Amino acid sequence: MSTNIFTPFTEEELMPKEEKLEVIKKGKQFSIGIPKETCLNERRTCITPDAVQVLVEHGHEIIIEAGAGEGSFFTDLQYSESGAKITNDPKEAFGQDLILKINPPTEDEIEYMKPNTYLVSALQINLRDKEYFLKLAEKKINAIAFEFIVDEYKQLALVRLVGEIAGTVSILYASELLALSNGLMLGGITGVRPAEVVILGAGIVGEFATKAAIGLGASVKVFDNSLSKLRRLHTIVDSRVPTSIIDPKELSKSLRRADVVIGALPRLNMTPIVTEDMVMKMKKGSVIIDITIDNGKVIETSELTTMEDPYIIKHGVIHCGLPNLTSRMPRTTTKAISNFFLSYILNYDEEGGFENMLIRKNEMKQSLYMYKGRHTKKIICDRFGLTYHDINLLIF
Repeated sequence: MSTNIFTPFTEEELMPKEEKLEVIKKGKQFSIGIPKETCLNERRTCITPDAVQVLVEHGHEIIIEAGAGEGSFFTDLQYSESGAKITNDPKEAFGQDLILKINPPTEDEIEYMKPNTYLVSALQINLRDKEYFLKLAEKKINAIAFEFIVDEYKQLALVRLVGEIAGTVSILYASELLALSNGLMLGGITGVRPAEVVILGAGIVGEFATKAAIGLGASVKVFDNSLSKLRRLHTIVDSRVPTSIIDPKELSKSLRRADVVIGALPRLNMTPIVTEDMVMKMKKGSVIIDITIDNGKVIETSELTTMEDPYIIKHGVIHCGLPNLTSRMPRTTTKAISNFFLSYILNYDEEGGFENMLIRKNEMKQSLYMYKGRHTKKIICDRFGLTYHDINLLIF
């Protein structure tokens, strides 16, 4: 009887071999500070406990000021159990390599920062003054603004994300104010006409405001000076919404009939579209929400308001000028912003850190408005009389 056993493998292939372990390539890790927001009654934060856990697992150290997540209903215990270090000292939170904030730091907070720190926050240029930029320059800060963060598709990624929420929230809050001012429901019912909503701007904010208003049953009209944006909106909402170029006569006529006006057009260094005379002719008890007020007024009579006093009344019309309107839905907004920053930071980990990304990716350069204390955004320099430096000549 034969003792040969058939096998498709050679003797060499059957020999035990050493195990090869996967080596995970990691970029330069850094410490991340999350300070507590101290202005505008801000309730949002940049990072959720779940995102903290992922970042800690990738080797980052997260320092969170006590109470930073309370406005978004995240406790210090949740952050601590996710691996973050909780501190009662704001100086410690501001003393890290990377600082993530919603609102820009105050002048006192800038003093806590180390030279060459990376600061990522909103800019809200309409609320800033020249002194803010000079203080950052003294500390040689690398500052990135939410408003300038561009992705690989040349899209303003974070602006779009927050804009989606802002558009929806603007309609929900307008509905509350309308009920408060004259007892009207935004959407009509059998035998009762729906409220008239005029939206100025057919961008992302305008698109989501339009969807929310249609969803609630309102009658909507959209104005914008861009035909391509209006055409895009028409396609998205199945041509159910009348649109118009911003013609003063047509706009004035629509405003007289409007119950709600949503301003969703950034007007940086530009005159408002809706004049005081137009507002005076609007119905008493109607509502105006100027969403982009932190980047310039759409409505001449708009004023900045706070979460404590969210609206003012002028000419019998309710005006809301909250620069942080999405803070009314803090948990949802925090989750959305956190999702963005988690992928944002991990992406830079893989590429070897921020400095390497500044050299390799042009869109990263464009998100900076200050590099090592030098002002790199012409629009800011022109507005505040600062010396402009071309970022492409500083990093190449």
